[in-house]
Amino acid sequence: MADSNPLAGNKIFGLIMAGGGGTRFWPRSRQKLPKQFLNLQGQGSLLQQTAHRLEGLISPGNLLVITAQDHVGRTLEQLPELSPDQVVGEPTGRDTAPCVGLAAALVHRRDPEAILITCPADHVIEPAATFRKALHAACLMVEEHPNAFVTLGIPPTFPSTGYGYIHRGEAMPARLGVEASKVRAFREKPPAEVAKEYVQTGEYYWNAGIFVWKAKTVLQALATHCPNLLEGVNEIASAWNTPVRQSVLERVFPKLDKVSVDYALLEKHSDVLVLRAPFNWDDVGSWLALERLHPQDAEGNTVQGRHLGIRTKNCVISAHPDTLVTTLGVEDLLIVQDGECLLVARKHEESNVKQIVEELKARSLGNHL
Repeated sequence: MADSNPLAGNKIFGLIMAGGGGTRFWPRSRQKLPKQFLNLQGQGSLLQQTAHRLEGLISPGNLLVITAQDHVGRTLEQLPELSPDQVVGEPTGRDTAPCVGLAAALVHRRDPEAILITCPADHVIEPAATFRKALHAACLMVEEHPNAFVTLGIPPTFPSTGYGYIHRGEAMPARLGVEASKVRAFREKPPAEVAKEYVQTGEYYWNAGIFVWKAKTVLQALATHCPNLLEGVNEIASAWNTPVRQSVLERVFPKLDKVSVDYALLEKHSDVLVLRAPFNWDDVGSWLALERLHPQDAEGNTVQGRHLGIRTKNCVISAHPDTLVTTLGVEDLLIVQDGECLLVARKHEESNVKQIVEELKARSLGNHL
């Protein structure tokens, strides 16, 4: 098959999954303003960056954002180019499989041959043009292999225990210069020794949660593996252009199986392909991501805001511009100020910040969440 333009017929749709709580980014990420709505680099929020990366590949009217019901207004505020019909508010979080299933059901009704690009809302990816090229290549793969799921794999730069892994298998012809392979297996987040083995073999990618697939193939896979979920999303989609849309969504969605799309579909599907991501990627999974996204000073400190430090080394410091953070004789600390809340932690505890969120809930201190 020649590298024809898969945009023909306007059949490429996009789904941005924007329902996460970003608890590892507390106290900046709160229930009213989760991580995906934050401007961490001065280049717009993570959600805005995600939408803008898809421009030119997806027509404006073909983009869906699925977020928490409480964040529909914020989403439309940050993405004014979208109509209210393009933003779906989940009454309650049910993980990613119901989100993907509902999007597939909605776009399938608009175009039975629709290709659906699925992206998380809170990643940093550069350069955007290279990302679009990789997605273009993935669309070509889906056209040639319509029963396949295609994912983008990130070449690991260190043995991370915080990501799932993709074990690549037999090589396939490249598309637009992007390497392609069949997927042998998806692996859960591994312990440290196993992660080292994965990286040493050179056969594994990080799973970035970016997928390209035919909407009808997603629905067929749901029929096989999650028939109850399929029944539910079809009921919601059938009511979408009727006056009872919201009432059906609020009645049916909370009853859908709470399951990730990886577990529900990808790990069980027999035809999954992976493209080697040719771009730089960061999932901005915790505050230490600032060290990767911003330069350090002469003492190895990463600073957002105003800071006066004496004998201060290798700290990550983030505060509002009207707050002066002063440090004396400390190193390897994470210091984050937001409004009435201040977080101070050892950097190696960065993945456990969500424990503070749970403790605040347990102590009925929800006004700080």
